[in-house]
Amino acid sequence: MKRVTLAEVAERAGVSVMTASYTYNRPERVSDRSRSKVLAAAAELKYPGPDPSARSLRRGSTRTLGIVMGEHLTYAFEDPQAVSFLAGIADVCAPRGYGMTILPITGAAEDASRVTSAAVDGFIVWTTSDDDPVMAAVQSMKRPAVVHGGPATPGLELVSIDNRAAARAVGAVVFVGARRPAVVSQPLSRERVSTISRGTDITDVLFPVTRHRLEGYRQAVEAAGVAWGDVTVAVCAHNDAAEAEQITATLLAGTSPPDAIAAMSDQQAAGVVRAVRAAGLVIPDDVAVTGWDDADVAARLGLTTVAQSLRDQGATCAYAALGQKPGSPASWSVVRRSSTRA
Repeated sequence: MKRVTLAEVAERAGVSVMTASYTYNRPERVSDRSRSKVLAAAAELKYPGPDPSARSLRRGSTRTLGIVMGEHLTYAFEDPQAVSFLAGIADVCAPRGYGMTILPITGAAEDASRVTSAAVDGFIVWTTSDDDPVMAAVQSMKRPAVVHGGPATPGLELVSIDNRAAARAVGAVVFVGARRPAVVSQPLSRERVSTISRGTDITDVLFPVTRHRLEGYRQAVEAAGVAWGDVTVAVCAHNDAAEAEQITATLLAGTSPPDAIAAMSDQQAAGVVRAVRAAGLVIPDDVAVTGWDDADVAARLGLTTVAQSLRDQGATCAYAALGQKPGSPASWSVVRRSSTRA
């Protein structure tokens, strides 16, 4: 159907186009009588109001930030850390009258076009891989953009903790006295293949966050006198407690079960804890366990973990996307609880 124009509304109301425009955009400049005539004419003609896209073009701003999530859309609402990250962005957007458009990236051919067609003022990219084509699409838009976690990309801001240093620090705690250390890892690449191997070749890992954490864990186990080639790395396809529980059960049923497990998230660590207890083992006497993020579940389970605030990092990303430079690097600390040995 042909869209009714504002000029047609003005003609039906018997007022100028400017008066009709002010009725919607600057109502304080229109008399009550004129405004009533315009709204009545709009109702008769079924005019829905000014086209938001046209208004954005005139204003030169959509007052919206695009959040590029390298996951299915449901991930943004189901993963606790993604929820916290998005809440941090909302903390900044809400008082400034900005909206948020989530752009899910799933590896489909149209991912790049979803980015380039987005009507947004700037982009925030959730951690992704070195080879993700959406990074080039974001760069091509020439709009303010910031990447959370990585990869570091020329021309784009980066907000992240020092994942390598944090992994080395928490690894120094969980691997104390361990003879058979293991890591329950997040995905190595966008293919998200679940694997179990020893001495994973870290140079092949395409997710910078995963790669840096593995590098830190390797430094920790080598400092503890264990060769990286003897360390089991169990890769989960997703940040999921059930998957981590299943893969840990497989490790514990093997001929050389681990006596220390560093998980890359508290979600994964919760699954590790369930598997260890189901095997009749005691934490930390039989198996020491650590997580990452210091989520609520970490306190409930007594998990030693890396504390970081995804909410604060989300807010920092939002400020950067709105034109403010990120400040000092995001902070982290190791929180020691009962899941590791003294």
